[in-house]
Formats: sequence, structure tokens, C-alpha cells
Amino acid sequence: MTANTNIQAVEPIDPQRIYAVLICDLIGLRFGPDGKPDPSEVRAHIEAKGGRFHAGALGDKAGLERGRVHFFYQPDLSASDELIEAASDGRYDAVIAAATFLPAETVFPLAGVRIGAGTGNMGSRSWGGGSGEGGSAVLMNTPGINSRATAQMVMKAILKVLPDLPVGLLHDRVARGTFDTGRELRDFPTEKLEGKTIAIIGYGNIGREVAKLARAFGMRVVIHARPRHRDWVEAEGFAFAADLVGAAEGADVLSVHVGLGKQDAQTGRYANAGLIGAEVLSRMNKGAVLVNYDRGELVDVAALGAALDAGQVRHAAIDADLFRNASTGALSGPMLPYLDLVEKHGDKLELLPHAAADTDHPSRVAGAKQAVDQLFDVICRKSVTNAKGTVPPGYLSLGATTPPGIGPVTADHFLKLTAGDYSELADVCDRQSRLWQALSVTPLAERGKMVAEQGEELVRLIDRFCLLAERLNLRGPYQ
Repeated sequence: MTANTNIQAVEPIDPQRIYAVLICDLIGLRFGPDGKPDPSEVRAHIEAKGGRFHAGALGDKAGLERGRVHFFYQPDLSASDELIEAASDGRYDAVIAAATFLPAETVFPLAGVRIGAGTGNMGSRSWGGGSGEGGSAVLMNTPGINSRATAQMVMKAILKVLPDLPVGLLHDRVARGTFDTGRELRDFPTEKLEGKTIAIIGYGNIGREVAKLARAFGMRVVIHARPRHRDWVEAEGFAFAADLVGAAEGADVLSVHVGLGKQDAQTGRYANAGLIGAEVLSRMNKGAVLVNYDRGELVDVAALGAALDAGQVRHAAIDADLFRNASTGALSGPMLPYLDLVEKHGDKLELLPHAAADTDHPSRVAGAKQAVDQLFDVICRKSVTNAKGTVPPGYLSLGATTPPGIGPVTADHFLKLTAGDYSELADVCDRQSRLWQALSVTPLAERGKMVAEQGEELVRLIDRFCLLAERLNLRGPYQ
């Protein structure tokens, strides 16, 4: 199933009802004529579905046009006190957010959608917090929308230090004409990325995309995931590790993609907080690279500091939320503990403000459009796509949806194939089968002649099948 973000028909709304949706994050990252991020693509999508777009806060709800879903765009809302003031009384029926953290005190009686995969920032008690368990409203996300953007940023972080060639220094010397290749290049030995081991923690959409890119660079890929994923991990040609320590053993790079997990109602601590601790870091090769472009809380920061002290970790790339109170300047968010490492280890750190997946304009727009569609489905049909946690009574769960090529293969992928697709796949497989069968019964002494005659065609058929499988979204784990 894939999200339809091009619906033009006006959605049927109860003519007596008024629905209000808060959008508290940017839904367009390219700048418009006014020099500000432009939300016009998503605005046009909302209006094509019969909704209304308002730049600003909700005032008198009674004065709004009935029979419409009204979206109120306030991307500058970020501080907890601002959000509580704006949305603690339930005036907004639903919310769309991306990186903004919604405190428990915010109330959205109908639903919330997070643009992106994880929902740890969706803390409203309306759906029971980031896990989506136990509330009366629906919590949803848009998985896979920014998976490739995040995976590419992970590889960019790795390539900055592996291979460890000082590109900036060499550029400067070449530009000044002060370098002699014949005499001096030998002073800058480096290692290639090919052959190094990357441990990937988690086999979700992002983890799998990172694995595919790492393999393209010739890295050995080890994945730690739930046991039920083992067959599919190995079927895709990756190594499976049953536990965290086993995955980290001998790794040159570790990249984590598991999410925060459930939050303990008593302590507020997430199940996966501190998951990457001293024992895991100690099992990696000395001078390894850590990439955490998931959630800041997943790494034990004290253990990371000790690993940087010892040289066990040479470089850590962290992407996590950092919030600054506009009035007091006070900082908060999961990035905060990492700032204590900057004075001592600043040259070994790369800290991003949860930007790895959130600065890609097409991904943000596609995710926002999908979030709008999902809210219309909840309002108009009481159907839920990409639910997180429990689905309240009275709603029909339609399962998950991801962009083409992202996530698992489902029965829906097969059902959407055309007769022509089936026929082409069958033809390619049949021609391959006949050639392989002929080779299997050809005497060894005569096989060389047959390979010379048919080898090119066989490889062409193999390549064609692989391309078809990719185009038709038939590669990956089956769900």
C-alpha cells in the first residue's frame, strides 16, 4: 500500500462539523519570495481536498466555515510552555508535528500525526504519549518518508572520517601550490571503506536503507534486530547478530536505528535509553565511529565520553533535538548532555540539531501531504493508517504504508502488479530457468562452449530480473 498524495476530490465532511488541526512544524523547507520557508505545496494539497489553510493561530472556532477541516499553520511553536498555552484546552482536534516535542499537557481529542518514523516526541496524553498506548485519540506517523534522506546523511557522517584522508588540508596546500605529489603523497596514507564492518542496530526502514548503502561501499554489514527478522536479514545478504554485544564485536562503525521504545509511566524513562553503553562501545574496534541519527537518549553519554577519552571511539556523530527558550535562553532536549563533551572532545564530535532527516524539502512535503491524507481518513472514514500503539474503539486500522521501495514487501505489492508485469517476470524467469537447466545437464567438457555462446544472455536476464524486482518493489522482507 502506498500513500496517495495527489487526491483532488473534495473530501465529504459532516456539514455541521468544524474540525481544527494545528500544524506546529515547517511543511515546506524551500524559501519563497518573502524569504521564508514556503508551505504552498501542502497548502494547495489541503485546499484540493476541501480543507482550509490558515497562517496563524485558531481564534473563535464558532466563526469558522462549517463542513470543513481547518489547518492552522504555526511552525514557530516549539517551547513546551508555548505549546501548553496554545493547545492544553483541546481547541485543536488534531495536530501535525515533525521535530517539535508535544508535552503531555497538550490535548488533541481526535488524532496526532508525526511526519517521519519515530513518535517519541509526540508526548500528548491524548494518545498516551509517544508509544500511543492507552489514550483515547489516534497516534500515527509517516514511516519511510525520510528514510533515504536519513540513511544518506549517515553515510555522509561516516565518509567524513573514513577514509581518514585530510581533504581540507590537502585542498588548501594544492590551492596554494605548496604540494608535491611525488615526494609528499606518501605522508598521507589512508584506508578505504571497503572491507570495514558496520554494525547496524535495528532493521526498520532507516536501518535497512543504511545497510543497502553500506553494502554498495563494499562494507561488511552486521545487523542486530528482533529474531523474527533473521531470515530476511540473511536473505538480503547481511550478517545477523542475536544481541547488541555480538553486533558490536569487531565493528569499525556502529549506527543505531531502533527508536526510544516504550516509556515507563512511573519513571518516564524510555525502554531503549542508554542502550549503547560501555559494554557495547568496548567491543568495537579501537578507533571506531559511532553514528546516532536516531534519538539522543539511546547513547549513554558518560560511557561515550569515556570511550572518547580512551580512543576507543575516534568520532561520534549525533543528531538530536536541542531547544532554546526564547525568553530565558535556557537549553533543553536530548542533545543537552552531549554539550558537556564539547570542550574536551569537540574535534571528535559532530552534533546536529535533529536535522539529518528534517532538512530535505521533498521528504518534508511528501510527509506533510501524507499526514493530511491520514487525518482526512480519520475524520471522514474513521480509518487509520500507520497507527502507533493502540487504535481506539470505533476506528478501522488499514495497516502501514510506505513510499515505493521502502519497507517490507506486502501482499498488496503483488496484487497491484498488472498482467503485463506478471507476464514479463514469468518470461524472464522461464528463459533463465531453461539456460540454467541446460548448463546443469551439459557435460563439463562442453560447458565452456555453451557459456561462451549463452553467458552474455544469461547475465542480461539476471540483471533484467533484478531491475524488475526493484521497479516493482519486490525486494526486501515480506510482511
